[in-house]
Amino acid sequence: MRTGTIVALAIVGIILTVAVGAALWVWLRPLSVYEWMGRRTLRSAGLNRVDVETPAGRQVAFYGGHGPVVVLLHGAGDQAGAWSRVAPRLTGSHTLIVPDLAGHGDSEPQAGPIDVPRILDGAEAVIQRLAGGRRVTIVGNSLGGWVAMLVAYRHPDWVERVLAVNGGAITGRNEAARAVPKTIAEARKAMTQLRDPGSAPVPDFVLRDVVRHATNGSLARFVASANTMEKWTLDGKLGEIRLPIVLIWGASDRVMPLDYARRMLAELPDARLVTLEKCGHVPQQECPDRFLAALRQALEGIQ
Repeated sequence: MRTGTIVALAIVGIILTVAVGAALWVWLRPLSVYEWMGRRTLRSAGLNRVDVETPAGRQVAFYGGHGPVVVLLHGAGDQAGAWSRVAPRLTGSHTLIVPDLAGHGDSEPQAGPIDVPRILDGAEAVIQRLAGGRRVTIVGNSLGGWVAMLVAYRHPDWVERVLAVNGGAITGRNEAARAVPKTIAEARKAMTQLRDPGSAPVPDFVLRDVVRHATNGSLARFVASANTMEKWTLDGKLGEIRLPIVLIWGASDRVMPLDYARRMLAELPDARLVTLEKCGHVPQQECPDRFLAALRQALEGIQ
């Protein structure tokens, strides 16, 4: 056998080994692959990873773009890559700050419970460091919406407006929600609560990884601090936020349904509600095109 043939076969063998390994990794750890791809997309869009030392520990954020500053805050159990389907289309018109909230992604702490004050400390320090004194628009999904309203409440001079996406800072009760599923059946039920019934079903191999993350991931670590959360809600205090607020809501969300948004709308002095039909709890991932259109209108102040 010629040397060239041997080399070619060796290369084919290496390629096949890598392909099988990659497929196996997708099968066994799909959420890790999703996270890696999202973060790679942010970098490819020109956002640079920045480490910020804060009272909550070292925080990681992706930063870049041109124009007014927009901060994108993800939900509990997620990370900065959650914005990968919309962030690249904003960098030409806005400067983006996209953090991993404390205890999520690569931000510290990497072990132990994660409570609201630590998340808030980390987010405030990142904004203060990277915004450079400019007023910011904060876009927050789920937990990120809660943090966005807390920052606006505590530092109104920092904030231009808040765009809360299926999240907010008042008490909500949903006994049927399965925030930390322990079985594939519970994970499947959780996904149906989070997503529109018409969206593609989540495969079992992904649900299996959801259960694995639920036992020791950032969402479980956040839920572990549940008995401390109520003191950080703004029930009866939303009227003190005198900034423009837009509630962008996936109408199919059954974890934080439209009624929750309407309760906030009744308290907020300068707010409006934009609903996205056939979208669930995380519309920037489930229906990114329609979400981006609503987001652009809100950023431009279009009624």
